[in-house]
Amino acid sequence: MKKILFLFLLFTSFLYAELDVNKIILSESELAQYELDKEQDRINKISEYLTLLQKFEDEISKEKVWSKSYASYLTSLDVRNSLQKIKKRIKYLQKRRKKTPSQEDELSALISKEKILTSQIEKLKEKDTAPFSKIITPPNIEEKLDITDPFDIFTGISLIKTLNADYNDYINRKNKLAELITLLEKEINIYTEVATLDIDKKYVKATEIKIKQLERFETALETMEVTAEVYQKRLEIIEININKGIEVQVLKLGKIGVVVLVVFIIFFLLKFFVKKYITDNERFYMANKIITFINVTLIILIIFFNYIENASYLVTILGFASAGIAIAMKDWFMSMLGWLVIVIGGSIHVGDRIRVDMDGMKYVGDVMDISLLRMTILEDITLTAITKNRRAGRIIFVPNNYVFTNMIANYTHSSLKTVWDGVALTISFDSNHKKAMHLAKEIVKKYSKGYTDITRKQLNKLRNQYSLKNTNVEPRIFSFIQENGISIDSWYLTNAYATLTLRSVISLEIVDAFNKEDDITIAYPTQKLHLQDERREAPFDTSEVV
Repeated sequence: MKKILFLFLLFTSFLYAELDVNKIILSESELAQYELDKEQDRINKISEYLTLLQKFEDEISKEKVWSKSYASYLTSLDVRNSLQKIKKRIKYLQKRRKKTPSQEDELSALISKEKILTSQIEKLKEKDTAPFSKIITPPNIEEKLDITDPFDIFTGISLIKTLNADYNDYINRKNKLAELITLLEKEINIYTEVATLDIDKKYVKATEIKIKQLERFETALETMEVTAEVYQKRLEIIEININKGIEVQVLKLGKIGVVVLVVFIIFFLLKFFVKKYITDNERFYMANKIITFINVTLIILIIFFNYIENASYLVTILGFASAGIAIAMKDWFMSMLGWLVIVIGGSIHVGDRIRVDMDGMKYVGDVMDISLLRMTILEDITLTAITKNRRAGRIIFVPNNYVFTNMIANYTHSSLKTVWDGVALTISFDSNHKKAMHLAKEIVKKYSKGYTDITRKQLNKLRNQYSLKNTNVEPRIFSFIQENGISIDSWYLTNAYATLTLRSVISLEIVDAFNKEDDITIAYPTQKLHLQDERREAPFDTSEVV
């Protein structure tokens, strides 16, 4: 019985032992499969993380300003490190007394490379001192702007707009940096996860580089936040000062505007009374010109003394600049001086008929205006226009400085309104010249009598201003011997503004009077043709001619 029980227990133990072995074998296969699944899961997670990292890198690369600046900084560091290594190697090779050909080649190549890297360092010298040095530095704020005249108002407004635009650009860069830091933090978290899953620890160094980059960016952001606060305070102070200066200038400009308006009203009333009580056109014109000149001068002085704080300083500047201005604006100053001579001297007035010799041409016309720089003349139909210019009706502008350098003749100076004009007619030598002179004198007396009386009165008035010796105003007849006859010149006084009209009438009257007389013949270039019908015999025998 005992043996049977022992055998049963032995068989049972063998049976359980076989079952345990099978169970152990099954667990190892499942464990291997589990390990495979776990590895695959790790690889899949790493792949997912790398995909996310690529997306973050793409977003970070969009921030070109900060990314390029940091990349330039890293490049400058790499170049400097490479340059230091090259210099050490060059120093080592130069100390060696005996060099192999390969070392000689290496030394020359390193020297060339040193020159190239040195030039690159010069270009990148601002990049290796501190990253983002230019980007985090705010725009330079100009010194305090003093608003001292109305033109500075526009400068101040423009400066405020410029400073605000620079500040907004600076804040925009700061916000971009904050967004970039957020992306870097997320990227570093993913790098950390990848580093924990990476068995080979390949991403540990990349994680450290990213953490260092994040620290650089965070330092730059802290600097920009502090700088932005200070920059904003400075902008507020500058804007307050500029606005205060603009307010002062606007108020000052308003006061000056009121004063100028009052001056305008006063001089407008003066012009109104002048127009009402002065009936003479010439006096009205001169009075109007004087009032306008005083008005403009007074307004200039008001503005001048309101915006010039240091008059002695201005006088000093004008003293130094006067020589250059006088040379550069010589014609203008001469014209202004000529205007003073014309106005004060009274040699030419508006309405006078004058003749001006300019550049070989002669212009006769009436003065319409005398401004500070020039006289304006309306060219009329005169004998000069007919014989010389063959045109009239032009507006001629004569600079006032011509009174010093060119010939200007005034036909109607002072109270004179008449001029001497003459008609010349040639008669033949066998004509009764005494009779012809008498007829011409009677005709010019008839038509010029009114002008003769007027001129006599005008000359009597001029005796108070000028020394007049010959005041004979009666018509004058002269006779001259010419090649083809005797020239009868008849001179008479006529209206200075209508010489051609009376000349035309007198000329035709003299021609009619001469033609009525049998003993007076008007001479003109002629030719006589003598015809002789006399037949002469030939001095030889014509029959001998073959």
